Amino acid sequence: MRRIAKGLVVLTSTALAMTLAACGGDDKSTSEKPKVDPAALKAELTWWDTSDPKNEGPAYQELITKFNAKYPNVKINYQSVPFGDAQNKFKTAAQAKSGAPDILRAEVAWVPEFASLGYLYALDGSELLADESDFLETPLSSDKYDGKTYGVPQVTDSLALMYNKDLLAKAGVTEAPKTWADLKTAAQAVKQKTDAEGLYVNPAGYFMLPFMYGEGGDLVDAPNKKIVVNSDKNVAGLKIAKDLIASGAAAKPSANDSYGTMMTLFKEKKVAMIINGPWEVNNIKGAPTFGGLDNLGIAPVPAGSAKAGAPVGGHNYVIWSGMPQEKVDAAVAFVKFMSSAESQAFLADKLGVLPTRKSAYEVDSVKNNAIISAFKPVIESAVARPWIPEGGQFFGPLDQMATEVLIQNKDPKAALDAVANKYKSEVVPSYSK
Repeated sequence: MRRIAKGLVVLTSTALAMTLAACGGDDKSTSEKPKVDPAALKAELTWWDTSDPKNEGPAYQELITKFNAKYPNVKINYQSVPFGDAQNKFKTAAQAKSGAPDILRAEVAWVPEFASLGYLYALDGSELLADESDFLETPLSSDKYDGKTYGVPQVTDSLALMYNKDLLAKAGVTEAPKTWADLKTAAQAVKQKTDAEGLYVNPAGYFMLPFMYGEGGDLVDAPNKKIVVNSDKNVAGLKIAKDLIASGAAAKPSANDSYGTMMTLFKEKKVAMIINGPWEVNNIKGAPTFGGLDNLGIAPVPAGSAKAGAPVGGHNYVIWSGMPQEKVDAAVAFVKFMSSAESQAFLADKLGVLPTRKSAYEVDSVKNNAIISAFKPVIESAVARPWIPEGGQFFGPLDQMATEVLIQNKDPKAALDAVANKYKSEVVPSYSK
């Protein structure tokens, strides 16, 4: 990966008395001034929101309305940017130094990459990290790169086993499956005793990780700079996923919009179990025929021969290093408001997403939220991904592999070998195989 020379750009926030440091550029600073009334703060900010525009976007727009009640003269240009497009779109705009948003909702794996390219402000020593110890350790770790912190954790997540309580009860399944073998048995029982399919496995790379982690596998060994994606452990994990489909325990996934198909079938009670994350809770909640959240079961993903584990996911607020200095006060105010315990509790209540602040879990609405409580053991067993600049590029080859194995019936070993070759040639060429 290209590295930028490490000059420091220091921007001193006059209204909020904080500093932001960027990787790349020349030294410059402004003198501190007394704090100002929030109503006197004037600026225009662009925020790219990469959340689901239908199920999650409205809640974030509600938060903007709340923000503007306190900061009426800070205009937020809210732009919903498709998640699948945002990573490359931001890099293109940041490199061109034109068209990038002042603030971005970045997937956790993007932060080290953007930081290594000099596209983000470091936030160390700033007001945004004054209460750094309040953030959960793993979500905050995704914002660290080369000794500095480049983002503020927004939400954390992982994959869980989601199930229709009513369908499992009709099939005589009394508890959530704890192993992949249990899952296969339960899914076959559902198919035999109800009108629904037992399981749907989404053929995408991220959704294959619980199968790989379950056998003790991983994508790379970052400390030793080694590619391990084609290990025997990962081959064994993929064979489990493939067998679930071949045996009929899981429905054959769709080649087109498999994720959307999975969610539609689950909401319509045509599939009893899926593997997915808390970002879909609001979507399921609003489904007219599902039966509400009372019918939604949540459990850790089933275990393989080594353990049960799903990847740590989530999103962070990051600030573009090309943002003009005169916007610093407003950007800090906005990120601080959006990442506060109160705002995180609001989103948890509205969407079922998981806060990244410890104090947010002490808010009554979060503490008493059954969905949040159900996800707690899921997060506790989640597996941290390698926070390296190249981490965001792992999933293109993995997605292709998942399609080849689960839909096109390709041999798992051959498909993973192809991924390893791709990693070596295009993603982490300095790593050994």
